Amino acid sequence: MSVKKEVKIEYTAFSSADELDKTDRELVGEAIAAMKNAYASYSGFKVGAAVRLSDGRIFLGSNQENSAYPSGLCAERVALFAAHNDLRGAYITDMAVTGGKDGVLSQQPVFSCGACAQVLLEFETAGHPVNILFAGSQRILKLSGAASLLPFAFQKSV
Repeated sequence: MSVKKEVKIEYTAFSSADELDKTDRELVGEAIAAMKNAYASYSGFKVGAAVRLSDGRIFLGSNQENSAYPSGLCAERVALFAAHNDLRGAYITDMAVTGGKDGVLSQQPVFSCGACAQVLLEFETAGHPVNILFAGSQRILKLSGAASLLPFAFQKSV
C-alpha cells in the first residue's frame, strides 16, 4: 500500500541584513568579504561562505574554479573543511553563504548545491543543528539544520 507524505522546510525570511541580530549580520558580512577571494575566472560568479564555531572563531571560504572542471570547489566546502580541520573541541554553529556576478552581491540569495549540503550534514553535531543564512542584498533566508537542505541525505550506517 502506498502512502503519500510531505516534506516541509521551515525558514525565516528577512528583507535586509539590518533585520538580523548582530552575530548573524557579522557572519553575513564575513561571507560577503570572502567573495573577494573567489577564483571565478570562468563564470565570473563569486561565492563567499563564513562558518562560525561554538567558540566564536570564523572560517571563510570562496569558490575556486578550475579549467579542468570539476576540479574546483564550492565556497561552502572550502570554509567547512577549513573549520573542521581546526575544531579543537568546538563544533559548527552557523554558516552564511553569499554570491554574485563579478563580485556584486546578488539581490536574491544563492543556495548551496547538494554536495555542500551533504558535507554540512556530515559535520553537523548531534543536538547542535547548524543555522544557515543564505543572503542576497534584498532577501535573506535563515534555516536551522542541514537536513532542511537535504531531507533525503545519504547517512552513514550505524
